[in-house]
Amino acid sequence: MKNAPPASQSFLSVRLSVSGWAMVVVAISVAAWLFTLIFMSGMDEGPGTPLHQLPVFLAGWVVMLTAMMLPSELNYIAAFAGMLRGRGTARAVRIQRMLGFVAGYGIAWIAYGLCAYALDGLVRAVSPRVIAWDHAGPWLAGAVLVLAGFFQVSSLKHVCLKGCRSPFSFFQLHWRAGNGGAIYMGFKHGLVCVGCCWALMGVMFAVGAMSLTWMALLTLFMFAEKVLPKGQKLAIPIAFFLVAMGIWIAVSPQTAPLLQDPLMYDGYCRSL
Repeated sequence: MKNAPPASQSFLSVRLSVSGWAMVVVAISVAAWLFTLIFMSGMDEGPGTPLHQLPVFLAGWVVMLTAMMLPSELNYIAAFAGMLRGRGTARAVRIQRMLGFVAGYGIAWIAYGLCAYALDGLVRAVSPRVIAWDHAGPWLAGAVLVLAGFFQVSSLKHVCLKGCRSPFSFFQLHWRAGNGGAIYMGFKHGLVCVGCCWALMGVMFAVGAMSLTWMALLTLFMFAEKVLPKGQKLAIPIAFFLVAMGIWIAVSPQTAPLLQDPLMYDGYCRSL
């Protein structure tokens, strides 16, 4: 016991470990945003933006997930890093566990992206005019935003958001050992996160999958909900904003802010 470090020193070492992982998350998120700004700028064709071939979509989807979702996972990553450190897990093993957790989380969201891609392809194949901006497109986009707004105040949203804000409770309930356990916990948490944010991410497909403005706005919403001390109370203001924007887009799409007009984009392309 003579050589054991003081409790305050052990606590400090855990905090340093957690801060290190937080800095890694921030650095990766910033890199993803820079990549998005450099390579995806100007690709926004507004609502109905084509999703391209599946490999291209998946590559872009992973970059978007990294930029949009990773910042809101700071609490979970910090908690997991702290728990591994507290259990005396070796540094190399901790890195493996952390990577496994993030991979499991990503699998859940990639599955969501594949479902959204399939649904988008089905709609375009069955009735392309439904998404055409000079036909039912504004009503469809507006309906998606209104649906997302109503989901914000649903009981499922409340339960999933509470789960996203309670990392220690989650790990106590679902802890699994080993690298496989880390992947399992990441996937399990990813499903909860999908349950919380599927409607907000669905807004991206409605307003334009390459809209940097909406990417930044939705990232801010999800980060605030999950990370800020009173973030759960923001669900209602976000709901009002989404419903108001949805109605505005459906009724007067030409005056709706934060939105690229697909008809103007098409006219510009034809003039080239």
